[in-house]
Amino acid sequence: MRLLIAVVICLGVTSLGMGAEPSYREPYNDAVDRGLAFLARSQGTDGAWTRDGAFTGVQAGKDPAITSLCVMAFLSAGHVPGEGPYGKTVENGIKFVLAQQQPNGLFADKYHKQWEMYHHGICTLMLSEAVGMLPDRAAAKALRKQLEPAVELVLKAQLKKGEDRGGWRYNVVYVDSDLSVTGWQLMALRAAKNVGCDIPAEPIEQAVAYIKRCYDPMTGGYRYQRNGGVTIPCTGTGILALELTGKDHHRSPEALKAGAFLLKYPLDPNKQHFFYGVYYTSQAMFQLGDNYWNVYRKNLHDLLLRQKPPRDVGCWSDGQGIAFGPNYATAMAILALTVDYRFLPIYQRSEEPSEKSETNPAP
Repeated sequence: MRLLIAVVICLGVTSLGMGAEPSYREPYNDAVDRGLAFLARSQGTDGAWTRDGAFTGVQAGKDPAITSLCVMAFLSAGHVPGEGPYGKTVENGIKFVLAQQQPNGLFADKYHKQWEMYHHGICTLMLSEAVGMLPDRAAAKALRKQLEPAVELVLKAQLKKGEDRGGWRYNVVYVDSDLSVTGWQLMALRAAKNVGCDIPAEPIEQAVAYIKRCYDPMTGGYRYQRNGGVTIPCTGTGILALELTGKDHHRSPEALKAGAFLLKYPLDPNKQHFFYGVYYTSQAMFQLGDNYWNVYRKNLHDLLLRQKPPRDVGCWSDGQGIAFGPNYATAMAILALTVDYRFLPIYQRSEEPSEKSETNPAP
């Protein structure tokens, strides 16, 4: 069987935990540290991380979205710009992304303009998270100057008419929507709101309505588009998008049913979009909490730590479907494993007991 997930241990890499070392470290803690060490080594001198051209139509090269995911991987483990062993790594990554912003506020890869809203949503999310974690207020204020026009562009790009209204698609101007692009934009808006950006209520309400139109009440899963098939990664996206749009949607009946769907149909590393699914389903189940997260967490760790090849690389590899290379796969795996750390502002959740709690969801 082809090796699909590589969690490998670097020789001579020390643990980079925050503060005093705990007496016991779970295997995933060490995997996160070694993954970060790999990303630090693979960063370019200009602060960028690259994609690999692993499938037709994708040109290998510097990528603002993948760079943003790598930056967030460091932030998610508590490494902030300008401080600690990875302070310069994070700082340089942010600088590269900022340099890619266009006059209209758009962050986009010049080689793949057909996917510009993917790039823009991910970059806007990263900048919002960085603003929320920066210890230097002056530096955070400077970042906000580029964050605010980016947020305005997200709001401008939302589809305003038709059955797909409320969602987003590949480009600023488009005629339909999909749940995948919509998920990134909603995460960006939620993170921007967390740091004080003005986000009107109406666009969020329209987005929630679109997400609900992608829900399949028969299975409990979510579709990539309204009339498409249910997918596991998009089910994670649908749950998380609702969880982040306000307490009225927290642990809603449809979200809990979708969570049970994810427990019944776990991710398969042999299928497409595996690491995308890892990213979204981990956050979705963490937000649902209780046994949704407890059961899923064990399965997630078993899945990502199952393969342990020679101890000399330090990365995960994406071997199926749309493969963007080890930088992408490693960043997404780290972002899933560090949900428990709760350093990223977007990873916070309410700990109040819920009347809708299901302590033993049926898998």
